[in-house]
Amino acid sequence: MPPPPGLAFKGLHHLTAITADAPANLAFYTTVLGLRLVKKTVNQDDVSAYHLFYGDKVGSPGTEMTFFDWARLPQRVPGVGSIAPIGLRVNGTEALDWWAERLQALGVPIGDRTEHHGRAAFRFDDPEGQQLLLVDDEGAEAGPPWDGGDVPTEYAIRGLDSVTLTVRRLDYTAWMLTEIMGFREVGRSPQANDAGDEAIVFATGPGGSGTEVHVVVQPNGQPGQQGAGGVHHVAFRVENDEALAAWQAHLTNSRVGATPVIDRFYFRSVYFREPGGCLFELATDGPGFATDEDADHIGEALALPPFLEPRRAEIEAGLKPL
Repeated sequence: MPPPPGLAFKGLHHLTAITADAPANLAFYTTVLGLRLVKKTVNQDDVSAYHLFYGDKVGSPGTEMTFFDWARLPQRVPGVGSIAPIGLRVNGTEALDWWAERLQALGVPIGDRTEHHGRAAFRFDDPEGQQLLLVDDEGAEAGPPWDGGDVPTEYAIRGLDSVTLTVRRLDYTAWMLTEIMGFREVGRSPQANDAGDEAIVFATGPGGSGTEVHVVVQPNGQPGQQGAGGVHHVAFRVENDEALAAWQAHLTNSRVGATPVIDRFYFRSVYFREPGGCLFELATDGPGFATDEDADHIGEALALPPFLEPRRAEIEAGLKPL
């Protein structure tokens, strides 16, 4: 069942991954990659774990890479039903050149320059093996870059470019993306993963950087396992609460096992799993990360939504300092 007329995603909203070393994760994504810590909070379903949000200056939807801090989890096992690599975007090949020099100078190995659905790119990993891809977004629309670190704003990471799903069968996942979620198939992309597999590319909204899901098919692949250095889920941008309610009703009517709308305070969400095993979230653009903090000081203190604030002393006692 296709989405009702006028119901469409605006692109990628955020991606949530897993770290087993929150202090090192914080250091890499803020100091090495120059992102802003826009929210330091906890996993609302497991308050013993940090939930760290990195993004542009204001944490614009589409720029956020977030992490659950689960220190006891083993390393991820790649395979079908997993999401990797994560595409991050910069503006222009000059920015790619600058980042290649910076990462190598900081001891971060990088891959050869390649092409990601027609856009120049190269691969690298974070210290836990999280697979990342830096992509030229060719001047796509972006929010304000973070100017509080040592990365020049003209070279700043501008948000999410794309995500790559690995699945056993294309038809089921393609059905979910196109028939249920309103994506469209837009082409092929070579060398999508370490095995050199080609990906089928799907786009939503305006298309291009920030809107793409790449799907790699491994018919005989072994199931992946979530863990440190892996991805938990990817979220897609929904304009407002009314649109999210319409999406939830559409998924339910299409017999997709979606959750009710969940209030995450900084946005509202609906979760469901696509047939290949990857977890999807739909998330509203607002209210945003300045809802409970001054915009100039977001991410500096532990922020808790109102329904967790009465437990602040207990929660803070269970967290290790970053």
